[in-house]
Amino acid sequence: MTIRPAAPADAAAIAAIYNQGIEEREATFETRPRTDVDVAGSIADPEAPPFLVAERDGVVVGWGRITAYSARSCYAGVGEASIYVDRDARSGGVGRLLFDGLSEAAQAAGYWKLVGLLFPTNAASVALVRAAGFREVGVYRRHGRLEGEWRDVLLVERLLGPAAL
Repeated sequence: MTIRPAAPADAAAIAAIYNQGIEEREATFETRPRTDVDVAGSIADPEAPPFLVAERDGVVVGWGRITAYSARSCYAGVGEASIYVDRDARSGGVGRLLFDGLSEAAQAAGYWKLVGLLFPTNAASVALVRAAGFREVGVYRRHGRLEGEWRDVLLVERLLGPAAL
């Protein structure tokens, strides 16, 4: 397994994996499938936060990225982490490797904290963030609607570098 920065050639694979999460309705509030064109723009920007892929035998089997937590400059070192793993590669350690790689890349880029928002009903994601060293902060009740139904969101955080001491 190789964890490496995402490249424009990975856009179709990243979109396909994200679309699995969208279809399953347990990983995101998003409902519109993504295309490689949708994904390519966020990969191509050299100033963008870390965006990694997990590759096995030349095939992208997962991805992780950081997005801005807030536009306010005081939160410039806080990023929201997302990890998605191809359904055929789940439960094999891919997510953990991606979180470890993403945490290292985030720290190298000057981040001191990663946060995550996930559905508390997604047992695999909850187990993954716990294993990756995230702390559960709390639950946002009725944080959004997915297909007309209220969904709660679990907020997690992981301190990095000197902030973790």
